Amino acid sequence: MPIIDSQVHAYERNHPERPWVGTLAGPEEVTGDQMVAAMGAVGVDGAILVSPYSLYRYDASYVLEVHARHPGRFGLVKPFDPTQADAADAVASWAATPGVVGARIMMSQQYTGGKLAPGDAGVDRIVQAAGEHGLPVNVLSWGQVSLIDDLARRHPNTQLVVDHLGLVQPFYPPAPAEPFADLPAVLALAQFDNVAIKVSGACTLSHQPYPYPDIWAPLEQVFRAFGFERCLWGTDWTRASNILTYEQGVEPFRSTGLISDSERAMLMGESTARIYKWSPGVAAS
Repeated sequence: MPIIDSQVHAYERNHPERPWVGTLAGPEEVTGDQMVAAMGAVGVDGAILVSPYSLYRYDASYVLEVHARHPGRFGLVKPFDPTQADAADAVASWAATPGVVGARIMMSQQYTGGKLAPGDAGVDRIVQAAGEHGLPVNVLSWGQVSLIDDLARRHPNTQLVVDHLGLVQPFYPPAPAEPFADLPAVLALAQFDNVAIKVSGACTLSHQPYPYPDIWAPLEQVFRAFGFERCLWGTDWTRASNILTYEQGVEPFRSTGLISDSERAMLMGESTARIYKWSPGVAAS
């Protein structure tokens, strides 16, 4: 069973040639080589490598370097700026770049201040262009789940991927008091055939120690609503690094007896390969 992590990050230490724009909760560096080593140590075959917005904003130069060193281990995703007038052209250029498998939009309240409204022209430009070039659009929508409903209705031909269960997830312990409070709004998105969901960072929502048994009842609702073919397991490493180890983000899903072997294969690899049209060992082009 090929195992594909639907979201990891890699980055260098802060340095003048590629300075950090902001801060990130995590180690001082997790280079591409270190990420490959961490994956190899626990049997993860490949991952969707997402350029970290918190550090590099819309600059994807580092993940492109990582892909050049490890072309069969990572498919690439980068965030796009809705205020960029030529965003459609930028998406087209990105889609033609070796290694690229998707785009991303940051729509959560922590990044937008809640100012993005349904029908935002800049967001529309990105989503429309991505659909035209066959790129799935990853949407971080913490606190703004209703915006995905709007996007799914108006862009039925673009594949949308809800980041991190659509639920606010912590950067440090403890988990929120009611981590699954917004789950009904997330489950409602399953009505749209063009919406898939990353079951990523789920272990950070647990109030219990490893192997986090209290996450399975709400996750079962996600699996039932979306079907395993639209659920993409992931760790969200390194955002989760202050809460658990990389292995602890992998093993609860690989070893649980609460899903069948075929469901596990779909959740932990096959669905991600299908959505992003990419598999480990196959350099995306």
